Amino acid sequence: MKIAVTGGSGAIGSQLVPALRADGHEVLRLVRRTPRTADEHRWDPQHRRIDPSVLADVDAVINLAGEPIRPRPWTAAYKRRILGSRVDSTTTISEALAAAAVADPTRRRVLLSGSAVGYYGDTGDRTVTEDAPPGDDFLARVCVQWEACTAPAAVAGVRVALLRTGLVIGRSVLLMRVLGLVFRAGLGGRLGSGRQYWPWISVTDEVGAIRHLLAADVSGPVNLTGPDPVTNAEFTQTLGRILGRPTVLTVPRFAIALAMGEFGRASVLGGQRALPTKLTASGFRFAHADLESALRAALAEG
Repeated sequence: MKIAVTGGSGAIGSQLVPALRADGHEVLRLVRRTPRTADEHRWDPQHRRIDPSVLADVDAVINLAGEPIRPRPWTAAYKRRILGSRVDSTTTISEALAAAAVADPTRRRVLLSGSAVGYYGDTGDRTVTEDAPPGDDFLARVCVQWEACTAPAAVAGVRVALLRTGLVIGRSVLLMRVLGLVFRAGLGGRLGSGRQYWPWISVTDEVGAIRHLLAADVSGPVNLTGPDPVTNAEFTQTLGRILGRPTVLTVPRFAIALAMGEFGRASVLGGQRALPTKLTASGFRFAHADLESALRAALAEG
């Protein structure tokens, strides 16, 4: 296949692009800076500009672009960047792909577009599958608008799959870098009550699932999470056991909320017990079906 990728330099994209090439695909990378190699093509999502010829003959687009969501206070300006970057990039890609599909309706095309399990809001200990309704916090509202931006492509006959990704576990992922430092210093412990669910997925399975969905006949939202979501307390105990470090400390809820504000309340103290129902039903097999194997693989990387 000929595949265009946005967000190819991120923690997921940087592993996805070489994996796609190893599979034999031709990969184009859409970048916002001046292209440095023949496989790079410039686009300007902020102003919704892209050369129509770039997507004219592609079979698939994997859209991973968006302002990183970091553990910091969410100012009004930062929240605008989080939402705007996703709306602009997805709208730009979707409309350009729709135009290509109208111009050449004989080519079957697919759009795999980023989203997150934050779509569901904080669901407590209730399991959620892809047919669950959206939550009402900031991240949930972002995901609703983000996903809606794929409509032009879907209307034009492009198969659209929405990648509702959980907490990705990999050595280069910010979550693992921070937790690794904290736990190795002997300061690891549960966050708040520890009862909030963390819907993890290994970066190997995240990349594998995206590759799988290029060919699988799946449309609409797809939870990219491991098959066995765990609570924060279980996550903490497992990581501590692997590293041989104590996990007796507890970071109080008020301290997390005070230090991280809305991010802390939504992404650290809240969670989703999300299950990969559609992914599993489509025949995908996990390389890391349990948290311990995912963490051990991440800690052994590179």
